[in-house]
Amino acid sequence: MGMDFSTLRTLISRYCVGEENWVDSRTIYIGHKEPPPGTEAFIQQRFPDNRIVSSKYTFWNFIPKNMFEQFRRVANFYFLIIFLVQLIIDTPTSPVTSGLPLFFVITVTAIKQGYEDWLRHKADNAVNQCPVHVVHHGKVVRKQSRKLRVGDVVLVKEDEAFPCDLILLSSSRDDGTCFVTTASLDGESSHKTYYAVQETKAYNAEKEVDTIHATIECEQPQPDLYKFVGRINIYMTTEPVARPLGSENLLLRGATLKNTEYIYAVAIYTGMETKMALNYQSKSQKRSAVEKSMNAYLVVYLCILISKALINTALKYVWQSDPNKDEPFYNQKTEAERQRHVLIRAFTDFLAFMVLFNYIIPVSMYVTVEMQKFLGSYFIMWDDEMFDEELGERAVVNTSDLNEELGQVEYVFTDKTGTLTENNMEFIECCVDGHVYVPHAICNGQVMPGAAGMDMIDSSPGPAAREHEELFFRALCLCHTVQVKEEDTVDGIKHGIHQGKSTSFYISSSPDEVALVEGMKRLGFTYLRLKDGRMEILNREDEVEKFDLLEVLTFDSVRRRMSVIVRASTGEVYLFCKGADSSIFPRVISGKVDQVRARVEQNAVEGLRTLCVAYRSLNPEQYEEVFQQLNRAKLALQDRDKQLAEAYDLIEKDLILLGATAVEDRLQEKAADTIESLHKAGIKVWVLTGDKMETAAATCYASKLFHRNTQILELTTKRTEEQSLHDVLFELSRTVLRQHGGMTRDTFSELSGDCTDYGLIIDGATLSAVMRPGQEGSNSGNYKEKFLEICRNCSAVLCCRMAPLQKAQIVKLIKASEEHPITLAIGDGANDVSMILEAHVGIGIMGKEGRQAVRNSDYAIPKFKHLKKMLLVHGHYYYIRISELVQYFFYKNVCFIFPQFLYQFFCGFSQQPLYDTAYLTLYNISFTSLPILLYSLMEQHINMDILKKDPCLYRDIAKNSLLRWPTFIYWTILGVYDAIVMFFGAYFLFDNTTFTSNGQLMTTNTQMMFGNWTFGTLVFTVLVFTVTFKLALDTHYWTWINHFIIWGSLIFFVVFSLLWGGIIWPFLNYQRMYYVFMQMLSSGPAWLSIILLITASLLPDVVKKVIWRTLWPTTTERIQNADKLYKGQLSEFTPLASLHAPSKGSSHRRGSENQRNPRRSEPFTKKVMFTRWQKAPDYCTFTPLLRFADSSRHSRQGYNYSGAGPETSV
Repeated sequence: MGMDFSTLRTLISRYCVGEENWVDSRTIYIGHKEPPPGTEAFIQQRFPDNRIVSSKYTFWNFIPKNMFEQFRRVANFYFLIIFLVQLIIDTPTSPVTSGLPLFFVITVTAIKQGYEDWLRHKADNAVNQCPVHVVHHGKVVRKQSRKLRVGDVVLVKEDEAFPCDLILLSSSRDDGTCFVTTASLDGESSHKTYYAVQETKAYNAEKEVDTIHATIECEQPQPDLYKFVGRINIYMTTEPVARPLGSENLLLRGATLKNTEYIYAVAIYTGMETKMALNYQSKSQKRSAVEKSMNAYLVVYLCILISKALINTALKYVWQSDPNKDEPFYNQKTEAERQRHVLIRAFTDFLAFMVLFNYIIPVSMYVTVEMQKFLGSYFIMWDDEMFDEELGERAVVNTSDLNEELGQVEYVFTDKTGTLTENNMEFIECCVDGHVYVPHAICNGQVMPGAAGMDMIDSSPGPAAREHEELFFRALCLCHTVQVKEEDTVDGIKHGIHQGKSTSFYISSSPDEVALVEGMKRLGFTYLRLKDGRMEILNREDEVEKFDLLEVLTFDSVRRRMSVIVRASTGEVYLFCKGADSSIFPRVISGKVDQVRARVEQNAVEGLRTLCVAYRSLNPEQYEEVFQQLNRAKLALQDRDKQLAEAYDLIEKDLILLGATAVEDRLQEKAADTIESLHKAGIKVWVLTGDKMETAAATCYASKLFHRNTQILELTTKRTEEQSLHDVLFELSRTVLRQHGGMTRDTFSELSGDCTDYGLIIDGATLSAVMRPGQEGSNSGNYKEKFLEICRNCSAVLCCRMAPLQKAQIVKLIKASEEHPITLAIGDGANDVSMILEAHVGIGIMGKEGRQAVRNSDYAIPKFKHLKKMLLVHGHYYYIRISELVQYFFYKNVCFIFPQFLYQFFCGFSQQPLYDTAYLTLYNISFTSLPILLYSLMEQHINMDILKKDPCLYRDIAKNSLLRWPTFIYWTILGVYDAIVMFFGAYFLFDNTTFTSNGQLMTTNTQMMFGNWTFGTLVFTVLVFTVTFKLALDTHYWTWINHFIIWGSLIFFVVFSLLWGGIIWPFLNYQRMYYVFMQMLSSGPAWLSIILLITASLLPDVVKKVIWRTLWPTTTERIQNADKLYKGQLSEFTPLASLHAPSKGSSHRRGSENQRNPRRSEPFTKKVMFTRWQKAPDYCTFTPLLRFADSSRHSRQGYNYSGAGPETSV
């Protein structure tokens, strides 16, 4: 297929609506007015209405569409086939036995999906029927939102949301601007300014707006919220006036009008073509490692099922080779049966055996897993420890399918700004021509009040430098997009610059800009306002200076700088530019570059965010040339961004350096503790950031990603300029492999004291070179492998100067490596979305860079520190619970169906069922489903506080350890053993049978009537009690709910059996179970048999667990034993490392780390554990009891201890 399906669909849809001459732009006629004759052809295009549809189904297509989606699942389709086979051919069991569970699963899922879709319909209707005000023939009329059309002129009032994507025509403000919050789109609560075109801003009444004669040409709808290219043609005279339209003129659906009384705007994108609707796109489906294991196990069990059916079919025909057995006198075949071909008969028998044994595939497991994931996700949302009071936000679960994946994470990729740091900027200092200024501390070299104790005193600049200094301060007061809010509140939140005064405050989409403008205010230059295209600032002499704002060259992540062109009151024109040092220094032709560069590098090492400021004077000819370049680029409909970038590049050159600023972005609370805990849990943490290397490295040291003894390896542009990339990679590879002897760090479990800690730093440019596909004949083909080899042997990696796409590439590279590790990406901004979507698990931080990361993530948390509990506690629990759920389901179904297989050897392979139809149907639905569901929601094998305190326990469940093949085989063998005990135990205990006087079969040793249904009921009773007791033995965390559900399910089984066999049900044609259960329970030996068989079934598993826990306990089991010993108070004991199995000859390098896979055979290290006795005021030491330490040796040394500290060896 040369063409992609989506492309084909798009082409078909275009031709179907008659758009053969498809263009990448659309023409909109404002107010649906035709242009004047002779100007251009009037072609009225067809656009969709303003109806929003987020629902998946309609009333008519719900059943077929939902059924199609559900039967795409392999298990559902398999059970449908089995059900149809039961209907078509004569099978040993009723179609109800497989039809009812399937119907239950399909119905529950359909109800859940239907309810969710009904809520979407309800939300859609509320939006689509919302009233909007439209200007029609000079009057304002109300209509429903869904009836809005492209070209309608809309009136929007303050605090109203925009009903569709609009182009601003005019507003109640004289300068034609309006303020908007886009919180519902990207989470940014700051007020953004949008502009009307100069020619239309004066039309601010209904009748005036109705006289506007104009057309808009713009691009076809596309989902980028921040990009728009268009042009408005206004017919005022004979020649139309063309003006450019950009994202600053476009009001997006879902945004809200603020601090502006009203606006008039024209609809250009409606309904499902609005940018908000285009961003509804569904994320790609992520599947967890547990789900993949489940599917692999299902394949194995399907093979077992087919094998059983084949064996029984073959043995049946071996059995029937004797004519007397094939056709006994009491069961003669019909003529039709004799004439059927043997192959058809064999195939029919094979299908009948498949139906008989099909319960080995647990269809109800899927619905139980779905319910466990859905209900379990609420525990994250209800967790009060993950509630942030400052934000008033809780953790959010967007995808419950990945809960257990949180317990399998091996790599964490984190953003820096706003994720590790607070993104709460504070102005620290600025440097002008080498002179340093600290607000309220040093200004002009004079120590100011409140600066006592500071060790940085700078010399006063000379008179010649005074002009440069003031130019620098003016540059920072003018080069920004900050708005000034005159009132003292915004959305109910008080903001004030001066203490005690509610004068004005600054709002901006970038926290850096507000910090810089506030910093200048503290240094004596106050930005006042932007009014009528004029920026006003208050200088140190309290004089107001006015500058005409001529052009704004907006910031973008590629240029990494922004500029403004202003005209001073004296007539001089300046270009002020601020940006990253790497983007400013190459464009500077004069200024004290060395002094400023030195200061920038020093600040970067201290972890401060730095910006450089430069300027250029423009004479009238130069400005005219600049104006023409920008105008040409702005009016372009094709490649506008590219043309603007080229124009900006030509304008922002020949700059004179003024100085630099330093802003601090503080580390988030407990960020360092979280990273250290992740390290101890065996998780590798990578920081991916767009910041410069020095700043990012300083943050990494502060957050304990790098330690002081970490040996830093650099793979940066600076180094690859000195050596070829090939040589640098091979040299770094030799360095790490020389230390580790060719083995990865995972082999050492990061424990050996002799093992050097390596940290790698790589920048975006070098990464591009590494990722570039190798040319034939070159050596670059294996760069990726070498890079991965180096990374695997580093404890931490820092990637700086990264573009958003490169972040996703890094995650994809690690995902695709040969170990296929589970990855987690965490970030707070739009630039992190690509890596969040790429990683196995994506987590969004509810930060200050908008909510795009939160919307696109699988989980969202208020702060980075909550990641610790999310992984180490919730992830650990979810994985433990679901792994037990999966193994237990397969185990109980093996126990259930293997006796049925054995029974065929005793009934002539006649496909006679061992159990009654009601038991077959309700075994998985009622008798055994609730206890395991409750277990999978509530089990806590270790106290929550211990999991938080000892991250090393996370290693016990790493790499899907509880769902590996040996564990799966053990559970299967255990199921087969239990089935054999149940079947043959019942068989031999009731072996001697005689006929009673009335012809009934009775056992001589029990005097109990005994037939096939009694035998089957006995086996089934033992089965239900055994599998339920097995779950009870595996439960560590008991509550009244556990007791109620586990013992309640057993009572329900007994009560149901009594009712089912004790009453003659009128709706049954025959009642083969009548009085069977009561007859069985009336026999004393039957009770004894049930107890003996249950004990014999459970005993091997119990003995195995006791021996293993005694001789070769895992770290988890040691802590469980200790917790029982200290009656649940173990979380108060300080060093849990005393319970860890140490690695041979290793010293403890990081607190209480242990091996990823602790060896069971190694002895304990003797430790002293600290505790504070509840009643005593002082602290004491004691030697751990039993086998946790040698009880014959006591420490004689006392300690004064006041909190959690390191472990102390004896």
